[in-house]
Amino acid sequence: MDLLKFFTAGSVDDGKSTLIGRLLYDSESILADQLEALQQSNRKNDDGTIDLAILTDGLKAEREQGITIDVAYKYFQTDKRKFIIADTPGHIQYTRNMVTGASNSDLAIILVDARNGVVEQTIRHSFLVSLLELKHVVVCINKMDMVDYSESVFNTIKDAYSDIAAKLKIKEVTYIPVSALKGDNIVNKSERMPWFSGKSLLDHLETIEVNEAELSAQARMPVQWVIRPQTDELHDYRGYAGRVLSGSFKVGEKITVLPSGIHSEISRIETSLKDQNEVHSGMSVTLHLKDNIDISRGDIVVNSSNEPMVSQQIEADLCWMDTRALDPSIMYLVQHNSKLSKCKVQEILHKVNINTLEKIDADAFQLNDIGRIILKTAEPLAFDPYQDNKLNGGAILIDPRTNLTVGALMFRANAG
Repeated sequence: MDLLKFFTAGSVDDGKSTLIGRLLYDSESILADQLEALQQSNRKNDDGTIDLAILTDGLKAEREQGITIDVAYKYFQTDKRKFIIADTPGHIQYTRNMVTGASNSDLAIILVDARNGVVEQTIRHSFLVSLLELKHVVVCINKMDMVDYSESVFNTIKDAYSDIAAKLKIKEVTYIPVSALKGDNIVNKSERMPWFSGKSLLDHLETIEVNEAELSAQARMPVQWVIRPQTDELHDYRGYAGRVLSGSFKVGEKITVLPSGIHSEISRIETSLKDQNEVHSGMSVTLHLKDNIDISRGDIVVNSSNEPMVSQQIEADLCWMDTRALDPSIMYLVQHNSKLSKCKVQEILHKVNINTLEKIDADAFQLNDIGRIILKTAEPLAFDPYQDNKLNGGAILIDPRTNLTVGALMFRANAG
């Protein structure tokens, strides 16, 4: 059974927590003790029904303030698919939290309040979706019960969002009119909106195809471990263990080891169960090569017919995640897959005002700032542009003074 990871975003009181609660409740994905706690809770809606937002309000501060602060992960499954939901904060001061939750997702659900339409936060969340190259977006126009399930209200919001999606180059957008409070079009199709011919939200989530990494022509496997037992029975054993990021590898295939650029051929592929002739993205494997060559942890094995960029000077989008400002004068560490290298921020090209999408000049990054930089690394990195291969195009910046992750990087191009 395959897995879909998605995240939800929306303005305060757009109903994200209620939507997730409704999805879990109506799909019967709540454990017995959760259901009992829900029924005993004294938090009720205005119509006397149970407040389903209780299911996702994890932190005490969230319950007290009625806002989402941290990323809350929920797990559920149906007969067709397993799901991981990241409930992310909508507030601008929690942009880093939203980027964290969204970066591992296959799909974004953006909520729009039917009474308010597209607002500033909708634009900001859509910009982040565009930045993180999420290919699949669902716009849930919520609280349709409060606008009398009006088709014209739905179409007006749909048209307004389509303009934003076009500007941000978000290509695949699905629009669903819903009422999380009443359960319309969440798990079951609503009879109160006969004018809507599309699927319910759950039906859409169960059936959408999101296997880009497996179908990718870019076969990538960062080396996590070089295995040399050097025992009497395994005297000549030399294997390179790691997880296939994207694409597939076959026995007999020509490969290149980067950043050295040495070529070889796969002679054998081991998995935990047995030898395989072909392996795909997501599988943990040990590759054996025809030639004895010098390979270390942090190197990456790729298919010779489709190699990534290799550079020490990289243009990248940066989301700054630390309360201490970016300091271009100090040496940071960049973690790209299994490779750790020293680096410096050589130049700040611009920052983005994520409310207006305007690019502005800047000489520093503060908490939650997003913009574009040129990164200079001590060692060459073998990467793909983030828009082509998210798994080999993303990295993190680490401050060696605190060992904290201070930035999320989306590589864009070789700046050398």
